[in-house]
Amino acid sequence: MVFMRALFGIRRSVPLALLLAVLALVLPGCKSLKPTDTRPLDQAGMWYRSIEELRQLKITDAEVAELVKARDAGTSDQSCIQLVQIARSRNQPFSDGDAVASLRRAGIAEATVVELARLNQLGLWSVEALLIHLASFSDSVILSVARRRSAGQSVPSSASLGQLRNAGMSEARVQALVERGATEEEVQQMIAAHQRSTEHSGFVRTPRRRR
Repeated sequence: MVFMRALFGIRRSVPLALLLAVLALVLPGCKSLKPTDTRPLDQAGMWYRSIEELRQLKITDAEVAELVKARDAGTSDQSCIQLVQIARSRNQPFSDGDAVASLRRAGIAEATVVELARLNQLGLWSVEALLIHLASFSDSVILSVARRRSAGQSVPSSASLGQLRNAGMSEARVQALVERGATEEEVQQMIAAHQRSTEHSGFVRTPRRRR
């Protein structure tokens, strides 16, 4: 208030354009002093000590909203803190609350979700991870695919992995294919060969009747 009164007191002697320029510099700084509202985290069941750790990471109101989504889906306080720390290590805000919530609600382990964050494989790829899970693969297969993607290496799509599963291939064999570096094209060839084999084995030859 004292600062504003001083500004208005010199308004008559300072050009309006200069006054507006000063306000443009000062007001954002005043706004940034507003503390982050962490009450939603408390309402989501997060412990006070955990909230204090997050405050030290200088979380924003937007990040609080994302963390509430993760917390409501059963993510622990410590994992929430780790997710923010991982984002900070990339100089980015934590914005994957929806992805974390979807994976956790589907039954994917908390440790797996945190590892996906470390591999930078949340975001859009979390949908692929979810589809792999829905194809009845364990978290181990999800992480095998994620590690190769993170390293920029070739991996089959979730759809192809699902087709292999439907063809009766065991998880151990599918995981071995992934870790060996099987490409999408190679997997599609295997699926096509399996389909031809199935069609052939299902063909029953009808004997001709004698006239």
